[in-house]
Formats: sequence, C-alpha cells, structure tokens
Amino acid sequence: MNADPQVMHYFPSTLTGDESDALLQRIGLHFDRHGFGLWAVDDKATSEFAGYIGLAVPSFETHFTPCVEIGWRLAAHFWNRGLATEGAASVLRFAFETLRLEEVVSFTSTTNLPSHRVMEKPRMIHDRSADFDHPRIPDGHPLRRHVLYRALSQRKPWTEKPFPWLLR
Repeated sequence: MNADPQVMHYFPSTLTGDESDALLQRIGLHFDRHGFGLWAVDDKATSEFAGYIGLAVPSFETHFTPCVEIGWRLAAHFWNRGLATEGAASVLRFAFETLRLEEVVSFTSTTNLPSHRVMEKPRMIHDRSADFDHPRIPDGHPLRRHVLYRALSQRKPWTEKPFPWLLR
C-alpha cells in the first residue's frame, strides 16, 4: 500500500519496504507510549488488510502542536466504500468518549480534496486561520501547504462560541 503511487499521491514519496517496516515499528511504539495509535482496518467480507485509521501524536512542532491527530490510509481498491468516513467517525467517538480528549485535529495538503471530504463528514471544521506549511516538506514543494481541521468534544466548556477561531 505504501509503495502504491496512487495511494501516496498526496505524500512527498512512496515508501520502500524498509520504510514501511519502520513505520509499522513506530506505530507499535506509539501504542506503547500513548495507549492509542493507528489501527489496522480489515475488510469484513474477506479479512483482507485495507489500511489503517486511528490517532497519533504528531512528531513535528508547529503552532497547533502538541495535539492528537486523526489519520487514515487505505489501499486504493478500498476507496469510495465509506471505510475512511465510518472509521473516522468511530475513532472520533473513541477519542472523546474513551480517551476524554477535548480536541482532535486532522491535516492534509490543500490539494487532497478526498481527505478534506472525509474530515468534513464527521463534522470536523476547517480552521482556515490555522492552515500551515508542513515543516517536513521542503519550501517550494507543491504539497507543503496544509489545511487544518478540528473536532471538539461536546464536553468542552465554552465561554462564548464552540469554535471561536471561526470568527477570525
């Protein structure tokens, strides 16, 4: 999946087998450290590995970190089946109801419209004032500019409006 140019279209490059193995190791270490991470997704009908959906603490620093991010990556032949949308909604419920997080973010390149739609379906809100240049993507690269979406817990105490940054 990580070597598929179609799947990795919105990433700077595909991954080699060794890079995919290292990613899997980092996912395991993330579970050990945080108690949550990126869960493998299997197709119910065939038990075939479809990809992953879950939560991660980004390892880079920018204006909205530290934070918890929701993310997904699915093999191309599993696209347009609602897996990412259904999985994202389930992961957000877990984040708010089980982990008791107050906020979860998601981000992707400005050009990755399919992921924008997945973020919007479970009612994540695009925080345009927080869009950013990804610190791990070189200046001038077409994928450097990223959008930031936010989801807030229903429990979060509000002083005025639930999304005050929408007013900026």
